[in-house]
Amino acid sequence: MADAQARKVIEMGYGGNERLIMNMGPQHPASHGIFRMILTLEGETIVAVDPVIGYLHRCHEKLAETLTYVQYPSIASKTDYVAAMTSELAYVTAAERIGGIEIPKRAQHLRVLVAELQRIASHCLWLGTWCLDMGGALGGGATVFLYCFREREMVLDLFEALTGARLLYGFHQVGGTRYDLPAGWAARCRQTMDHIDKRLDEYESLLEGNTIFLVRTQGVGTISKELAMEVGISGPLIRGSGVPYDIRKLEPYSSYQDFTFDVPVWESGDCYGRYKVRMREFRESITIVRQALDGLPEGPVSSRPGVKSVGQVKLPKGEAYSRVEGPRGEVGCYLVSDGTTKPYRMKWRGASFSNLAVLPWILPGHKVADVVAILGSIDPVFGEVDR
Repeated sequence: MADAQARKVIEMGYGGNERLIMNMGPQHPASHGIFRMILTLEGETIVAVDPVIGYLHRCHEKLAETLTYVQYPSIASKTDYVAAMTSELAYVTAAERIGGIEIPKRAQHLRVLVAELQRIASHCLWLGTWCLDMGGALGGGATVFLYCFREREMVLDLFEALTGARLLYGFHQVGGTRYDLPAGWAARCRQTMDHIDKRLDEYESLLEGNTIFLVRTQGVGTISKELAMEVGISGPLIRGSGVPYDIRKLEPYSSYQDFTFDVPVWESGDCYGRYKVRMREFRESITIVRQALDGLPEGPVSSRPGVKSVGQVKLPKGEAYSRVEGPRGEVGCYLVSDGTTKPYRMKWRGASFSNLAVLPWILPGHKVADVVAILGSIDPVFGEVDR
């Protein structure tokens, strides 16, 4: 259908000018995965875009129906593999709501701790790759990329010490967490937060004093407040358009109500506004991590005994929807239980998938070179888009 539409557009023309249909992706270094955009161009100006997804589909939702509640959290990590802790948390929270399972206070704080560390690691990857996407003309794009990966590696070192893994963790389980903090981990985490906190000033001085960066981000890819709410985007995208929507504040989960933090908001709605929101989120996450370490309660990390069989956890019949605030926005998991050890049905609400819906509204009128800046500011992960 897309090819037929493309031929029709070429035949019609636009204002007497010839239109060109160009594929951007699916294999493109700035597509953040496997993503195809069919761009309709007049010269270098985009007049229409047809996003094409589905190249990475792995049947996650059907796979979940074949795995027990003990097995799937490690697989949930593979949806948004840049923020695996977030996906795991959405899944186990939905299961716990069906079962009416209470979570120990220490486990709740540990969940907040790793969620905010994951946000920091994810934003490091976003900022580094975004600057690299915009190219050498940015004057420091590769520098920021290397700096951000340096800091991200420090957070992944903490995850490795905690779980034994650097990308896909299996940290959350129904009833709490699988691991407690090892000796010396808290002190190491505090040192890492102090280090990253200082580096954020360096990132901002490199970018916000850079005229090329400002020209390529300010007034580019603007999402109005009305459009943001109509399309249903979330996370830094909607907050970058002036809407203070954050699930951690509006519907606190896992004891977020016990923490003091602000919800960053920027009014401009452009690439620069989304950048400013994420830079402030870095600092708010660091604040939450410090609070979690300082106020970590004593006690068990799970309300259930150690699992000795993959079929040990069985939930009553019921259904529940759980949503959490991931680095890219609202991540939701809808579970239906039939009373066995496996879900009867499962459905993901991926932030990346929903956020991509805004592309056809904001790309037209921009140049081809702006595509990578706008797409990078959305920060999609296509494991979560296609699932």
